[in-house]
Amino acid sequence: MGQMLHNFWTSTGILQTSVNEIIMIIIACVFLYLAINKGYEPYLLIPIAFGMLLVNLPGTGLMAEDGLLHYLYEGTKRGIYPPLIFLCVGASTDFGPLIANPKSVLLGAAAQFGIFFALIGAVLLGFPLNEAASIGIIGGADGPTAIFLTGQLAPDLLGPIALAAYSYMALVPIIQPPIIRLLTTKEERQVKMKQLRPVSKKEKVVFPVLVAIFTIKLLPSSAPLIGMLMFGNLIRESGVVPKLAETAQNSFMYIVTIILGITVGAKASADVFLQASTLKIVALGLIAFSVGTISGVLFGKIMYKLSKGKINPMIGAAGVSAVPMAARVVQKVGREENPSNFLLMHAMGPNVAGVIGSAVAAGILLNMF
Repeated sequence: MGQMLHNFWTSTGILQTSVNEIIMIIIACVFLYLAINKGYEPYLLIPIAFGMLLVNLPGTGLMAEDGLLHYLYEGTKRGIYPPLIFLCVGASTDFGPLIANPKSVLLGAAAQFGIFFALIGAVLLGFPLNEAASIGIIGGADGPTAIFLTGQLAPDLLGPIALAAYSYMALVPIIQPPIIRLLTTKEERQVKMKQLRPVSKKEKVVFPVLVAIFTIKLLPSSAPLIGMLMFGNLIRESGVVPKLAETAQNSFMYIVTIILGITVGAKASADVFLQASTLKIVALGLIAFSVGTISGVLFGKIMYKLSKGKINPMIGAAGVSAVPMAARVVQKVGREENPSNFLLMHAMGPNVAGVIGSAVAAGILLNMF
């Protein structure tokens, strides 16, 4: 009996748990706390954190060759899940504000500057170009795009890059307001913008088709992300396949999010995550996201000047791809300065442009590296 108890004790994972694994388990629990108690992007952070928790429990073999998460991870590794998320985002997003105000494209483009700023910083810190490109894409604040590009260029960095990207997406309401207030005056923040013109159904149907043709012809490597984004928006706006649109907006999105999140978290094992390079990635990601917000707001200030005070420069902050969190932040800050102000739809234009811009930036980096 004593030998049996001894064999059972030695076969458990308790004695096999290393200090680094304990640290990762604690980090996973902190992420779960932030998601559940603080509401920081819970639909993404809970699966990611629990995947991290599972992979750092010794003896599970979930990411081993025959493990459950190993097979599920193939969809992440082969770049299948991120485009499917883009399909769902397209089906859930109204492109009307962008169509009504095409100048929003400039704000979305300006906010992508953080990607290339961080890329240069990563190269200077000694990262090879493929890894630097994957780190830089964090600046777009678009988790699926970061996962897609990293899975193609630097799969070993998928865990830390995905966690950094989604963490900063979740922290948009904390990171962006101080930057917005620092770069704008009270007078600028109080600017009320005119209501956007109505957009016809024909415009909304034609837009995703034209964007898909033009963008993919120009940059074929962007086809998985842009193609699925525009397809999702087309089934939304066509009005003839409401069941497909409803499925993409709800059940399908949640299914893919669960699988993507838990497999991304499962890549954050202690031996990969607890390295000096991870701290550099997290720091560069924050810089990239902050610079993207700064460049968007600064370009918004230029448009404010050129329009003689008709454009609120805060909407430039929504040029990052965190849909719709960044637009909601602009709306919140605007209402704090002027309770009668309503900037949400104006901010959605740059926000949608940012999603397209980050996908195009990923296509460029994929094509280059």
